[in-house]
Amino acid sequence: MRLHRLTITAFGPFATTQTVDFDALSAAGLFLLHGPTGAGKTSVLDAVCYALYGAVPGARQSPGAPLRSDHAPSGTPTEVELELTVGGRRLEITRRPAQQRPKKRVKGFTTEKAQTWLREYDTGRGAWRALSRSHQETGEEIGRLLGMSRDQFCQVVLLPQGDFARFLRADAEARGKLLGTLFDTRRFAAVEERLAELRRAAEHRVREGDERLLGIAQRISQAADGSSAALPERRPGDAGLAEAVLEWAALARTTAQERVDIAESALTAAENRRAAARHALDEARELARLQGQFAEARIRAEALEARRPEHDRAQGFIERAHKAELVAPALALREEAEEAHRAASDAYDRVRALLPARLAEAGAEQLASLERTVRQELGALDAARRSERRAAEITGERAALDRQARADEEFLQETAGWLAGWESERRALRDRIEAAQEAATRAEQLAGRLEPARLRLEAARRRDTLEAAAGEAEQRLHRAREHANSAHETWLDLRERRLRGMAAELSAGLVDGEPCAVCGSAVHPEPARAGAGQTEPAMEEAALTRYQRASEARDEIEREQVALAERYAAARETAGGASVDELFVLAGELEREYTDVHRLAAGTHAAREALGRAEREHDERLTAQREAERRVAARTSRREALDRELTVLSAELSRARGDAETVADRVAQLEDRARRLAGAAGAAREADTTALHLKEADGRLANAAFRAGFDTPQAAAAALLTDTDRRQLQRVLDEFRDEAVAIDTVLTDAEIRRAAARPPAGTAATEAAYDAAERSLQDASAAAVTSRDRRAELARLSRQAEAEVRGLGPVREEYDRVARLAGLTAGTSADNTRRMRLESYVLAARLEQVAAAASARLQRMSSGRYALVHSDARTGGQRRSGLGLQVVDAWTGSARDTATLSGGETFFASLALALGLADVVTDEAGGVRLDTLFIDEGFGSLDDQTLDEVLDVLDGLRERDRSVGIVSHVADLRRRIPAQLEIVKERHGSAVRHRV
Repeated sequence: MRLHRLTITAFGPFATTQTVDFDALSAAGLFLLHGPTGAGKTSVLDAVCYALYGAVPGARQSPGAPLRSDHAPSGTPTEVELELTVGGRRLEITRRPAQQRPKKRVKGFTTEKAQTWLREYDTGRGAWRALSRSHQETGEEIGRLLGMSRDQFCQVVLLPQGDFARFLRADAEARGKLLGTLFDTRRFAAVEERLAELRRAAEHRVREGDERLLGIAQRISQAADGSSAALPERRPGDAGLAEAVLEWAALARTTAQERVDIAESALTAAENRRAAARHALDEARELARLQGQFAEARIRAEALEARRPEHDRAQGFIERAHKAELVAPALALREEAEEAHRAASDAYDRVRALLPARLAEAGAEQLASLERTVRQELGALDAARRSERRAAEITGERAALDRQARADEEFLQETAGWLAGWESERRALRDRIEAAQEAATRAEQLAGRLEPARLRLEAARRRDTLEAAAGEAEQRLHRAREHANSAHETWLDLRERRLRGMAAELSAGLVDGEPCAVCGSAVHPEPARAGAGQTEPAMEEAALTRYQRASEARDEIEREQVALAERYAAARETAGGASVDELFVLAGELEREYTDVHRLAAGTHAAREALGRAEREHDERLTAQREAERRVAARTSRREALDRELTVLSAELSRARGDAETVADRVAQLEDRARRLAGAAGAAREADTTALHLKEADGRLANAAFRAGFDTPQAAAAALLTDTDRRQLQRVLDEFRDEAVAIDTVLTDAEIRRAAARPPAGTAATEAAYDAAERSLQDASAAAVTSRDRRAELARLSRQAEAEVRGLGPVREEYDRVARLAGLTAGTSADNTRRMRLESYVLAARLEQVAAAASARLQRMSSGRYALVHSDARTGGQRRSGLGLQVVDAWTGSARDTATLSGGETFFASLALALGLADVVTDEAGGVRLDTLFIDEGFGSLDDQTLDEVLDVLDGLRERDRSVGIVSHVADLRRRIPAQLEIVKERHGSAVRHRV
C-alpha cells in the first residue's frame, strides 16, 4: 500500500482545504511530520485512517471528539479525500461524516447523512471510474485489499510507540490481548470454549446415562421383591457401574426362574385335585336334575287337566268366527257405501246453506248453468282491471313527483345558505395553511437546538454520576494500595526469615552416608536445627501469591480509575458548568415548544386537503343547483299530462265497478259466486251417486249372510272376531297343546324314569370338596402368575439395562476423547507440561516470529548488543507459559526481562518490535506490501549515536522502496531529515506546508 495524496477540509484543526502530497514527501524515502503541540500532526494520521475505515483510531473515536473543525465556516462541508495504490489498483476514497448544514430556504440547520465515494483510475482510458457510493461496499472492498482491520492498520502502519513500550513491560496476559487483536485468534479461543462445552455436554450425557441405569437397577430391585441380594452402593460416574448392574441383574433373573419352576409344579398338582372333585360334583348334580324334572312333570300334568273346559270354549268361538268371515267382504262394502253417502250428503248440505234462498232446491244442472253465466261476466272485466292498474301507476308517479319536488326545494335552500358563507370559509382555510407553514419553519429551528440540549443534559447526568463514582474509585484504590503494600511487606518479612533459616532447611534433607549439597561431605556431625519462627517454602510462596494478586487487583483498580476520570472529564466538558436541573428545565421547555409547533406543523397537509375539498364541493354545489332548477321545470309539464289521463280513466272505472269499491273487488265478488255455484253443482251430483251405491250394497249383504248360515246380517257381524280376540283364543289353544307335548316327553324319557327309580341325590358334600379344591388351585395359579410376571419383568428390565449399557458405551468413549482434547487445549491436562492454552500456543508462535523479525533491526540499532527472544518458560507458581519476551545482552551473554531496559533502549526496542510486528502482520494479511509507514514520537529519549543508528535502520527501509514518516518534536531531526511536512497552528485553523 502506497499513499499518494490526502485532501482535508474542515477536519479536526484544519478549517480550510489542505492537501498533503505524499508522492513528493516519499521521494526521499524518509520524511518528518512536525509542528507545535495541538497543531494537528495526529489529525493527519486520523484523516488517513478515517478515509480508509470511516473511523479514527482508538479512543479518539468518541461522541466527545467530533470530526468537524470548530474553525470551519458553516457552509463548508467536512470532507476527507485519499488517493492510494493498493493491490496494484489506484483508488480514490472520499468520505463525509454526518454533519449539520444550513437550510437552503429557511433559517436553521439540518442534519446531512454520512456519504462515501469510491473511484478507481482506469489507465486504459486515462480517467477515473466510479465504483461505489455505499459505506458497506467501500469498507468491504478496502478491507479485502488491505487484509487488515482498523485496529491492525493503526498498530502496523501508524506504529504508536507508546503502545509497544507498554507491550515490552506487560505481562503475558496483556501481551496475549494485544496479539489476539492483531492476529485474530478468536477462532482458537472459540475452539477451546467449544471443546469445553462438548466436554461438559458429554459428561452430562454420561451422568444422565448412569442415572438411567441406576433407575433401571432400582426397578429391578423392586421387581425382584427381595428374592436376591441388594445392589452394592453405586453413584453416577463410578467406574464399573455398568458391569456391576448387569451381573446383579443376571443373578436376580436366575433366582426368579427357580421360583417359577416351583410354582408351576404346585399348580399342576392343584389342577389334578380340582379335576377329580369337579367330576364327582357333575355326576351328583346331573342325578338331582333328572329327579327334579320327573317330579315337576307330574305336577304340570295335573294342572293341565284342570284347564280343559277353557280349551273347549275357545275352540267353539274360533269355529263360529271362521263361518262369519265369509260374510265379512259384503259387510265391508256396505259400510264403505254408507260412509260415502253420509259424507256426500253432509257436503251438499254445507254448500247449499251458502246459496241464496231461491236456489236452495235447485238441481245440479241448474247450478252449472248459473256458473257459466257468471264466468262470462268476469271475462268482460279484463279491460277495466288494466285501466285500474294504470290509474294506480299514475297516482304513484304523481306522489314521486311531489317527493322529488320537495327534495329539490330543500336542496336549493340548503345550497343557497352554504354558498352564502363560502368566502369566509375559504379565508379561514387559507389562514390555517399559513399558520401551519410558519409552525414548520419554527419546528426546524427548535430541532436544531433540541438535540444539543439533550446531549448536554445526558452529559450532565453522566458527570454527576461519574463524580460520585470517581470518589468511590479513589477510596477503593487507596484500600487496594494499602492491601498490596501490606502483602508486599509480609512477603518480604517471610522471605527474610526463610533466608536466615536456610541452613536448617538444607539440613532437613541430609541423609547419613550421602554427600551434602553444599559442602559435599558425607559426614554430618552437627546439622543446623530449625529455630523459633522458621518459615517454610510453602508459606513464602503463599505470601508471594497473595502479594501478586493484591498487586494485580491494585493495577486493575488504577486502570478503572483512570478510565473513569477520562469519562468524567469528557462528560464535564460536554455539559459545561450548568446543573442537571437547569439543563432539564431548558430541554423540557424546548421539548414542549417543539412538540406544540410540530403538532401544528403536522396539520399543513390536512389544511391543504381541507381547502381542496371545500373548493371541489363549491363547484359541485353550483352544478347541482343548476340541475335542480332544470328538474323543477320538467316536472311541472309531466304533472299536467298525468292529470288529464287520470280524468279519462276515472270515468271508465266508475262504470265498471258497479256497487263495489274497486274493479278488483267486483272481480273478487264474481269469482266467489262462481266458486260457490260450481261447488254446489258438484256436491249435488256426488250425493245422488252415493245413494245409488248404498242401495246396491244392502242387497249383496243380505244374500251373503243367508248362504253362510246366519239368519240376519247382524248375527254374522256379531260372530266376527277382532285380531286381538283371535290371537288370545289361539294362544290358549297353543299353550294347552305345547304343555301336553312337553309333559309327555318328560314322562316317557327312559333316562328320567331310571333316575326317578333311584334314591334322592345329595350334592352338599361334593360341592364342599370342589370348593376346597378350587381355592387351592386359585392360590397356586396366583403364585405361578406372580412368579412368571416377576421373571418376565426382570427379563424386560435386564434387556433394557443391556440396551442402556450398549448405548452408553459410545457416549463414554466420546466423553473420554473430548475430555482429553479439552484438557490439552485448556492447558489443564498432564500431557500439556507447559500448561499452555491453544490460543496462547498459536500466539506464542506469532510472538516468536515477531521477536525474530524485530531482532534483525534491534541488533543494528544497538550496534549488535541487544536481541529479542521469545520465552515459553513458566513464570512461577501456577502461572502458565507461552508469551514471555526477553532481551539478550551480547555484552553479558545473559537474558533479562524487557522491563529492565532504560528509556532510550525501550524506544528502539519498541521500534524494532513495531517494525517486526508490521512485517508479520503483513504476511498474515496475505502479503500486502506496505510502502508507507508512520512512526509516532519517542526520538527525544535517544542520544546522538543511537539516533544515527535508528535513522540508519529506518533509512534501510527505503532500500525496499518504502517511505517512512516520523512524527516528532525533536529539533535535531529537522536538520537530519530534509523532506518535511510542517503543521502550522494559526488563529483561524491549522495549515500544512511542504519542504522537499
